[in-house]
Amino acid sequence: MDIKKARRAGLVLTIVVAVAVGVYVFKHGQKGTPGVLHIYGNIDIRRVPLAFHDTGRIQKLLVEEGDRVRAGQLVGSLDPVRYEAAAKQLAAEVDAQRWIVARLHSGSRPQEILAARARVRADQAMVKNAKITYQRIKALAGTEYVSRQKLDDAEARLKAARDKLDADKQALKLLVLGPRKEDIAAAEAKLSALTAALELARQKLADTRLYSPAEGIIRNRILEPGDMAFPETPVFTVALYNPMWVRAYIPEPDLGKIAIGMKAVITTDSYPGKSYRGWIGFISPVAEFTPKNVETPELRTRLVYQVRVYVCDKENELRLGMPATVSIRLDQPKPRPDERVPIQKHCQDE
Repeated sequence: MDIKKARRAGLVLTIVVAVAVGVYVFKHGQKGTPGVLHIYGNIDIRRVPLAFHDTGRIQKLLVEEGDRVRAGQLVGSLDPVRYEAAAKQLAAEVDAQRWIVARLHSGSRPQEILAARARVRADQAMVKNAKITYQRIKALAGTEYVSRQKLDDAEARLKAARDKLDADKQALKLLVLGPRKEDIAAAEAKLSALTAALELARQKLADTRLYSPAEGIIRNRILEPGDMAFPETPVFTVALYNPMWVRAYIPEPDLGKIAIGMKAVITTDSYPGKSYRGWIGFISPVAEFTPKNVETPELRTRLVYQVRVYVCDKENELRLGMPATVSIRLDQPKPRPDERVPIQKHCQDE
């Protein structure tokens, strides 16, 4: 019996101590500077996977993990031999087609027309001569000196001469008129198609070089020279430290106390006594449950709203995932939408 009483007493004492500790933590967690709202979160930044736009074997990678890169900096390249050859071939085809189009627009040369006219005159002379020969043989066809076969041959030569004259006359007309509009349009369309193909080939050649899209730090180097690169396979992961923000959560009762553009002060455990200037840049329109990795004095079952608090870190001291505390003075005026300052402007004015 004494053992059971002792166990009950111990259980009661444990419950009392737990409740007391909970109340103490809750009260002291809520305690803070009057007129200042404290919210808690972690440092967050954007991460961009860098991949080549086309397929090829990696020739060079120019940066290592931890290196800082600037916007537009070359960080890697593919073997460009195949893409250079394709671009050269299409460039030659474009030049050839351009000359064809120019020739069609220029029309027939005067020398070609003169030569065609000379052929017509020669054909006319041939027709005249063949006609005279035919008439002579026809006049003698009834005598014993000319056979029927000779008459037929003379008639055939006359017909052939006339046909050749008609053909050369038509050719002369075509030369005088010049190329058909349809032929010119078809040649120009082919030139446009080849020009577009050349631009694409040159773009593919340019895509063999990989550039950083913005300032950042190389977080991961995934592939190495000699590896095959594909558009869906990242080569690097770049952490974009500008802008940097604290991903924090605010309880629903405190939501009406803040507004986008309000100034804030950020502190971390890594640098005691040091604060960073910041401002509220985003308030989620959707409520959610507090993430388990966020340490707040509030009960975790309460709904909260995500808040993004941008922070200026010119000395590059803050790191991804670092716990941070955000302090917002509630006596400051709430900025109007037309008074909001761009992200870069805030840190430049620091």
